[in-house]
Amino acid sequence: MRFLTTLCVLAVAPFASAQDLNEKNEQAMKQATAQVAASIVKIETSGGTETVGGGGPPGRGPAGPGVRKGSGPTTGVVVAADGYIITSSFNFANKPTTIFVTVPNHPERLLAETVANDTTRMLTLIKLKKPEGKELPKLVVPPAYPKSEIAIGQWSLALGRTLMPDVGTAPPSVSAGIISAVGRINGKCLQTDAKVSPVNYGGPLVAIDGRVLGILVPASTRGEGDVAGVEWYDSGIGFAIPFDDVMAAVPKLRAGKDLRRGLLGITPQSTEAYHSAVVIGTISPDSAAAKAGLKVGDKIVSIDKQPVPHMTELQKLLGPKYEGDVVDLKILRDGNEMDVPGVRLTGVVAGFASGFLGILPLRDDPDPGVQVRFVYPKSPAETAGIKAGDRIMKVSRQQPGARMPTPAVELVGGRVQLAQLVAATPPDGEIEFEVKRKDGGKSDKVKIKMGVVPDEDLPEALPLPSSAERALDKPKGAKDAPKAKKEEPKKEEPKKDEEKKDEKGPELGLLKRKNAVLGREYWVYVPENYKPGISHGVIVWLHPAGQGGKDTDEMVKIWKPFLEDYHYIMVGPKSQGNDGWVASETEGIVQDVKEVIGQHTVDRSRVIAHGMGVGGQMAFYLGFNARDLIRGVATTGASLGTQPKDNLPNQPLAFFIVGGEKDPAIKAIAESRPALKDKKFPVIFRQLKDFGKEYMLQPTLIELCVWIDSIDKI
Repeated sequence: MRFLTTLCVLAVAPFASAQDLNEKNEQAMKQATAQVAASIVKIETSGGTETVGGGGPPGRGPAGPGVRKGSGPTTGVVVAADGYIITSSFNFANKPTTIFVTVPNHPERLLAETVANDTTRMLTLIKLKKPEGKELPKLVVPPAYPKSEIAIGQWSLALGRTLMPDVGTAPPSVSAGIISAVGRINGKCLQTDAKVSPVNYGGPLVAIDGRVLGILVPASTRGEGDVAGVEWYDSGIGFAIPFDDVMAAVPKLRAGKDLRRGLLGITPQSTEAYHSAVVIGTISPDSAAAKAGLKVGDKIVSIDKQPVPHMTELQKLLGPKYEGDVVDLKILRDGNEMDVPGVRLTGVVAGFASGFLGILPLRDDPDPGVQVRFVYPKSPAETAGIKAGDRIMKVSRQQPGARMPTPAVELVGGRVQLAQLVAATPPDGEIEFEVKRKDGGKSDKVKIKMGVVPDEDLPEALPLPSSAERALDKPKGAKDAPKAKKEEPKKEEPKKDEEKKDEKGPELGLLKRKNAVLGREYWVYVPENYKPGISHGVIVWLHPAGQGGKDTDEMVKIWKPFLEDYHYIMVGPKSQGNDGWVASETEGIVQDVKEVIGQHTVDRSRVIAHGMGVGGQMAFYLGFNARDLIRGVATTGASLGTQPKDNLPNQPLAFFIVGGEKDPAIKAIAESRPALKDKKFPVIFRQLKDFGKEYMLQPTLIELCVWIDSIDKI
């Protein structure tokens, strides 16, 4: 009997121990929640729009007409005892007319007003209005958990206010999880697996001891808008801004100053995020890099003494910085390390217009300089006497305000380098060119004042050939910027029985593909006359709702002659849902396209997103959220639906918008043009008579083909 009793005790002991541990954890969570509850307020709004963001079917995310704003409450956290509360900018993305705040243990709702926004961390500071003849209730600022002590794996509680009417006695909603990562979203966010949703956006992420780890926000690597990151809702991944960082920003926000992300103003030569050093490929005019005298070809070695091995680390170090913050750089130039101290970061130059020379270059030409294929009528190039067949050999341009010397004359290594230099020069900016004439080979120096990219006027046709068909030849002379060439992984030597298959080259015609990793289906049409020596552009077709894969044969039939004559590959991703596209599919589309790029000789300056209806709305979204990939957006029957992002000279983007006059949405479609023009984007708009929602026919389709073929004009 004693033996059996001992066995029972030993068997029950582990169970009792686990039960005791669970009870202690539960008690600790309750205590942590109670400790911070007095600092968590309920926020309700009225007025404003029903949806925010994008432009597609209701509830389908930023690719649709946007995120539908719920009618329930959201959450905020007290950051100053005199009435200041921090919350997520998402809670006010629909621009409400009235903000109500319910404070714990206070019987009446209080009015509040917006003070300022932290646009890079997606936060908004609001202030309670003092009731007439009354004092504000006493507010409690919660203690912060030191950012430096936050560790992966520790408990985290996501708290928020719900519909429960009594904020005084009712505890906040609680979702338990752990800190699953730190330094996420370009170094700005903590990551948690606790449930994060619009109810607790703006609420605290709390440690098990009751101190606040961070403020919960939707966040995304591809955007910084009010609704960026909403696609992660209920996915098991949530983000929070460290509370230490929030409190450090509060004094500036209290002064009514909106805070924006600080930018260096460069793009790297390589698109590889993890395995390539950061060598400057382009520099935006009036940027921090331009004012500091950095130049194309400089390698960034460190920022504030922190090493920069690749672009991801650069983004992580600069991501938390604000416009106006100062950093110290170390660069490598011509084999010599140089210190560049006191670089003051700038914001995006809103409304920047890229300069326009007025030429279309010959592609796939490895010889020094840039051969002119076509000169645009009435352009600066035509006025200066440049003609088709001439070759631009050298450029000379002074960077205004540069602190470090820049060379007076640069050899032109190729069309990509020339395009970047011209795009970074504003209209009326002057560049001196050395031009080698087609007739006689004589070289002339001409000074040309840059113009503006033309909108509505398109040539009736462009001359052929468009390519010198030497895309795989090594460039001669000056080093070109990242050149469009075949990107393919290293391959092992083929076995004897595989040699015959490999000699056949890439598959041609209409091909069905499936991404083995993501499980995504897509189709690709490779022209029958494809040659590796000719760089091809890519047209990404984004189908209308309900047409995933059903319109493939029709689109190939329509586009086949153009794809063959002007060297383009067409890719048709398939949406995951039958109703259309959602913002979270952006990464999948990008991976589909990159897979095709890796298998063919592709010109990255000629990647076009083209779509109809909801597919057109997704094309807009893709253009603004995959800026490193997309260079043109062509839509039919689709409206922009949201405020466009700023124009960036180092990531050019142009638009071709088509709408039928009988389309019920034609007003919204037409309004896309002025919205884009305000941001200085090149836009062509065509309103088709007697058309509704049908796909365009000739001659509009011919115009679109000309526009696509000229997307790399300089």
